[in-house]
Amino acid sequence: MKISGFMIVRNGSQYGYPYLEAMRSLLPLVDELVVLVGLGEDDTLKSVEKLAAENSKVKVYQSQWDEKLRKEGLILSQQTNLSMTYARGVWGIYLQADEIIHEDDIPKIRASIEQAHQREEVDGLLFDYVHFYGDYSVVNKNPSAYRREVRVVRLDRNIRSWKDAQGFRKENADGSFTKLKVIHSEAKIYHYGWVRPPEVMKRKTIAMDRLYHEEGKGTGDNHIYKRIYGLEKFQGTHPKVMSEIVVHKNWDSGIWQMPLVFTWKDIRKVIARNIEKVSGWIPFEYRNYIWLKK
Repeated sequence: MKISGFMIVRNGSQYGYPYLEAMRSLLPLVDELVVLVGLGEDDTLKSVEKLAAENSKVKVYQSQWDEKLRKEGLILSQQTNLSMTYARGVWGIYLQADEIIHEDDIPKIRASIEQAHQREEVDGLLFDYVHFYGDYSVVNKNPSAYRREVRVVRLDRNIRSWKDAQGFRKENADGSFTKLKVIHSEAKIYHYGWVRPPEVMKRKTIAMDRLYHEEGKGTGDNHIYKRIYGLEKFQGTHPKVMSEIVVHKNWDSGIWQMPLVFTWKDIRKVIARNIEKVSGWIPFEYRNYIWLKK
């Protein structure tokens, strides 16, 4: 049973994505790793090609991003779907360029894929998320931060990356789309999308906002780290592929010295978070999937 990894990346170096670490975290799990590199302005392609020269599992492809799709993040799903066409496995595991798999979770993922393969009704695997914010020692457990998402899918079905590539949907014969039926992998995705030096965070946020809004709109000050409700100290260990980056961090977000940003709208989040602590369930949680029992 061949397992393919697939990823997209563009200007990863310029915007501080740990894309090489994401790729390295996948290599022990997959039989091949498809990396679709969007042509950009930095050394991302060269860096990925160097990794491919070191490991024959890595298959590098290039693409030109369509400027017409720079709305609502649709270019991200279009590129993700393109990367899937190069994958030759029965199952595919997808990571975004700031998502890392912990080495301790690899046996769990393998076992879950094997279990899913025996169940015809299962389309994919669900992962828990650990969202870092501002610093490698801080995690964001605000109820607005999604808790789970699908990252393993069957590649022999009409499964497509959905909207801005956060999740997946199955395309039906009539052109409609339905949510995937998934089981839980018992594994985590470590998400480093909001941990960068402040000046790099600003560049990355502006670049991402251009995929959703017209030029100059939508960015505001959301690139600035703030002490929002739901931030907690990280109690676990980082994946080994991130160890060098974590150790050599050369900035201080000062997140715990900042005043707490809190409005009346956050009261609902406080209630939801406390319910989650007791039951593991978040009220009104959006689920882009159908969760089956294992």
